Amino acid sequence: MDTKYLETLELPKILERVAEYASFSAGRELILALKPTSDLEEARRRQGETREALYFIDSQGGVSLGGVHDVRPLVESASRGATLLPGDLLDIRSTLLRGQSLKRTITRQAAQLPLLAAIAARLEPCPHVAAEIGRCINDQAQVVDAASPRLAQIRRDLKIAHDRLLDKLNRMVSSPETAAYLQEAFVTQRNGRYVIPLKADFKGRIPGLVHDTSASGATLFIEPLATVELNNRWRELQIEEEREVQRILAELSNLVAQEGEFITRTVEALAELDLALAKAEYAHATHSVEPELVPFKTTSSKKKGQPAPEFQHPGSTIKLLRARHPLLDPATVVPIDVYLDDDYFVLVITGPNTGGKTVSLKTVGLLTLMAQAGLHIPAAEGSALSVFEGVYADIGDEQSIEQSLSTFSSHMSNIIHVLQHANERSLVLLDELGAGTDPSEGSALARAILSHLVRRRITTLATTHSSELKVYAHSTPGVQNASVEFDLETLSPTYELTIGLPGRSNAFAIATRLGLPQEIVEEAKGLVTPEGLETEALLAEIKVAREEALAAREAARAAQREAEKLAEQLRLRLASIEEERRAIVNQAREEARQELEAVRTELRRVRARLALALQASQEQPVELAEAEQTLSALEAQAPPPEEVTLPPVEMPAGPLAVGDAVWVAGLGVHGEIVELFEDGAVVQVGSFRVRARREALQLRKHTPPPIEEPAPSEPVLAALPPSPGIELDLRGLRVEAALGRVDQHLNAAFLAGLPFVRIVHGKGTGALRRAVRQALKGHPLIASFRPGEQGEGGDGVTVAYLANQ
Repeated sequence: MDTKYLETLELPKILERVAEYASFSAGRELILALKPTSDLEEARRRQGETREALYFIDSQGGVSLGGVHDVRPLVESASRGATLLPGDLLDIRSTLLRGQSLKRTITRQAAQLPLLAAIAARLEPCPHVAAEIGRCINDQAQVVDAASPRLAQIRRDLKIAHDRLLDKLNRMVSSPETAAYLQEAFVTQRNGRYVIPLKADFKGRIPGLVHDTSASGATLFIEPLATVELNNRWRELQIEEEREVQRILAELSNLVAQEGEFITRTVEALAELDLALAKAEYAHATHSVEPELVPFKTTSSKKKGQPAPEFQHPGSTIKLLRARHPLLDPATVVPIDVYLDDDYFVLVITGPNTGGKTVSLKTVGLLTLMAQAGLHIPAAEGSALSVFEGVYADIGDEQSIEQSLSTFSSHMSNIIHVLQHANERSLVLLDELGAGTDPSEGSALARAILSHLVRRRITTLATTHSSELKVYAHSTPGVQNASVEFDLETLSPTYELTIGLPGRSNAFAIATRLGLPQEIVEEAKGLVTPEGLETEALLAEIKVAREEALAAREAARAAQREAEKLAEQLRLRLASIEEERRAIVNQAREEARQELEAVRTELRRVRARLALALQASQEQPVELAEAEQTLSALEAQAPPPEEVTLPPVEMPAGPLAVGDAVWVAGLGVHGEIVELFEDGAVVQVGSFRVRARREALQLRKHTPPPIEEPAPSEPVLAALPPSPGIELDLRGLRVEAALGRVDQHLNAAFLAGLPFVRIVHGKGTGALRRAVRQALKGHPLIASFRPGEQGEGGDGVTVAYLANQ
């Protein structure tokens, strides 16, 4: 994409802010060099890296690349034969160690972080290089004795020579024979050799070499002849030590040069990880979300049963919800909704000066560039964008004295360049189209330019003050009006963007509010054509009617939601009544069965007593015979348990099918059919599968056809586990603990038959919200979810609808 338009839309300023989150210079360079891509898959990959980096940061409680350095210049120097300093070698070691640690951490989460894991796989920690540097150099950047046996021996000899030299000198300065000649009784160094302070008056009393004098000349710093050999030996060993240290550093530098390719590759991979983490940190700071990047649609705007339209839609998608310009103060910026549909792809924005028209253009353009660069955008979830091959913008006053260009000429030069390079997969942003020249000619040019863009199927957003363009947008297929609002009470813009309604001039109202005499205002109105006044009045009426329609639609939606809620409650109650009815019937049958069994037991007991009595008596008493006859008659007349019949609740009819919700009579639970056989079926009951005969299954609900909005979950109608509650509060928990709570609560809610769960995660930095919604996206028990509405907790709440049971 042309760098000029990136600067016009201020993408470099965004990259500067992202670069503030970089951990080292190589990552910062990658960020500042970041350019939007026109390839859909590449843009999605970049967005995926940012998403995974957000998850990585949240799961680790923060991630830093501390200790990483751009050591590529050091590697290049070593490759040319230079000897690196100990501090440089420590920088290489710390970079390799951090790379090794990051690779291990990310690889463990490769399932959740596939894109970051692919980058981490390119890390070459070179452990033998880091180990060798660590063996030879300590944290204070000093070559240690263990670096080589030769160095250890030299340093032992050096210590012995040093101790002998100092011992000899200390005995001299403390000797009574020489003490009178010394300025002071101490040993010091001059030019790298040990000396003693001799009074100048006693020069020659102690034979030696003069190395220095005091500023006053009263003291001579001499090296006694008796210690020259010891001093020489000590100095020779120092030189040997320096040579051995240099040899060790040269070997380490040569090792770095040998592994230079792998070390460079590690730095480059760390820079890519730094880029992803910086993008994630910026998304955290700006409360940004991942936009859905969609391909250009291939379907035309022709609808079934309708004639072919007068224009052909390029298939572009712009759906920005609650979008905010990231360079404006988030505390004061007014979010806007910008969207295209199948009926238009050119948007003409009108409204007062300083009303937010230009900001709206820049917001759309900048967020598009950010999305294609892999940055999350400051907007609401659900935002979607096409990936454009080019984004072109003519915004602002670029008149040039040096080039003798007026404002109009500058605009025309930019527009000509845009028209030469833009195509049907481009996004064009034109500010104050047709301004800077005669209004009538400028308006004509503006309409002609927009018509040209419509014919070429180029997605365009343009701002204007021209009233003719309002009519043009209203009457031209493929073009739509939009406006920014103005508050006449406060005489200030509201910065809210309204699509489908052209902006009003408000000049007369503003002049009146500011105190211009009424007679002047009335005279001005008289000079305006009646058509112009009628247009303004009509716009005012349309605005009022639109607001009323929106209010009525919102009221209807609220009423519909309330009705659906009541219907769901009634359905749940009806199902509960049905199960209570079945329980009562089953209990009555069981009581009847027990009573009948008790009667039969009593009959058997009485018959046994009669038999014993008859055996004891030769003659059968008349009374016993009559009793036996009576008992037999009672037994014969004992009725079977009465079948209790109640009017059944209407249940779905039809054959069973996979996916149907059924009641398993033998178990007293609900389930879903996952397999069917001739004589039975396999039913999913919670996390278990059971096999049941067809006659034991009662159909509760057929598999619903696929629809856009998921239907409320079927409740568990009997033998329900205890409900975990409709609300889950996660505030104050870390991400890992919170996700565990979410999973447990969803399992319990599903088994308890709850239709939805209200998850309270708060707003805060947005980390917990993003983690929860990311987990819900792939959860098998979740049909859909949405942010909380006003009155439900807003963006601090997520409402998750459970899948059909």
